[in-house]
Order: sequence, then structure tokens, then C-alpha cells
Amino acid sequence: MSSSTEKPRPIAVPKPDFTAVKQRQQATWASGDFAVIGTTLQIVGETLAEAADIRAGELVLDVAAGNGNASLAAARRFAQVTSTDYVPALLARGAERARAEGLNIRFQTADAEALPFHDGSFDTALSTFGVMFTPDHARAADELMRVVRVDGRIALANWTPEGFVGRLFEVIGRRLPPPPGVDSPALWGTEPHIVRLFGRQAFDIRCERRMFHMRYASAAHWLQVFRDFYGPTHQAFAALDAAGQQSLAADITALLESMNIGGPESLVVPAEYLQVVIVK
Repeated sequence: MSSSTEKPRPIAVPKPDFTAVKQRQQATWASGDFAVIGTTLQIVGETLAEAADIRAGELVLDVAAGNGNASLAAARRFAQVTSTDYVPALLARGAERARAEGLNIRFQTADAEALPFHDGSFDTALSTFGVMFTPDHARAADELMRVVRVDGRIALANWTPEGFVGRLFEVIGRRLPPPPGVDSPALWGTEPHIVRLFGRQAFDIRCERRMFHMRYASAAHWLQVFRDFYGPTHQAFAALDAAGQQSLAADITALLESMNIGGPESLVVPAEYLQVVIVK
């Protein structure tokens, strides 16, 4: 007979299959048309390039670049830019934008957790709302550190858990929980997690909470755009039956309206993110 003071055994959480998770993520980001959303975030890429102090001639890597906001920002500052993502269709949209502006950017399909570059190849690595979605956070952080030279910089923009996008993830997660053992991407928007990931190899880490304002005609307008074009919400609605879709739409609408500072005639929703600059 067991003793009443015997401690309960911890419940073992199965190790996630990161390969399978990544395949599902690729399908998610390839769905819809993220470029429609991504172009509205261009100001974050510009702000991040300034925070990273991008200089002319520097070798810059944009990781999980999407349709290239940080890539274009760095190229506008006359850096030599390599733009990478694991969704080729997103890189194609970035290449269209670069051609339209006459910017010379190299585009290459690459996994943020296994970057195909030699150690210390770049002066700076950037990522705007990209690398935070990798399933294996530690591996992605190590890869960023590996490809940047000593004294080089890593600059990131990551949604915070407390901000609008973090709260949106919570709303979706109540209906479609993430795979067991996979950390929330919103952890990248917290200072302690950044220090855990990069602190051992970093000379300096600076974190600043900033605000991006989502500007749409109404909550219904935002919902339609994100339902059609933003991979995570597009896939979430596709996975639910009619009743589930109606419930999710109602909860997202309530969240949008509760955070709207634009008044009754428009939608302006502050979305907090963490701007991170790390010196190796």
C-alpha cells in the first residue's frame, strides 16, 4: 500500500515532433495571402532597421522574412541583403516588391532552424514577426547567433503575450490548442525568454516595448481581411464547423471592439510588440 505522503509522479509530456509541426506551419503560412497583411507592417521593418543601426555595405540576413519588410528596409539603407523564408511563395512576393523599387536583394528558401550559411557570415540578422513562430525556439536562436559574426547584431520584432496579437492567439488556442510540448510563439515577446534564449552568447541585449496600430475600416473589415489572407486565422476558420466559425468570429470581434481606440467610424487597434537588439 502506498503512503499518503508519497509524491505524485510528474506527468510526462511527449516530446513534440518538430518536423511534423513545421510541415503544418508551412501549410498554414502558404494559405491565404500573407503579403496582403505583411505590407501593412512595413513601418516595423523600417523601425527595426534603424534600431539595428544598419549601415551601407553590411551583410544582412532577414530570417523568416515573409514578403520582405525588413529585407526592403535594410536594402533601402544600401546593405547587401539575403532574404530567407521556408515558404517560397512569400519570397516571390518580396522579390516583386524589390524589383518594383529597383532594390538588389538575394532571395533564398531556408529554414530558420537550419540556416544554410557558414558561421559568422553576416553582420546583422533581422526578423519581423517571423522567427518567433519556429517550433524549436532554442534551435532557432542558436542559428541566429551562429550565422552572425562576433560583435554583430540580431534585431527582432515579436508580438507580446499581453498585446492584441497575443490575445488573438489565446482566443484561437481555446478552440484549436497547439501541439503538446510546443512553446507559444508569444514567449518571444517577453524579456525573460529572450534572455534565456540568447543570454549565454550575448554581449548586450536591449528590449523595448513598442506599439503598432492596426488600422481598418471596422472590426468586420479586419475580420474579413484576416480570415481571407492571414494564415493562422484562415486555417483556424477552415478547421471549424459553422457553429465554431460563428463563435470564433464573435469572440474576435469582441476583442477588436474592446481594444479599438479609433471611435465608432473606424478601427484602430494598438498591437504591442517587443523590439529586441542583441549584440553577439
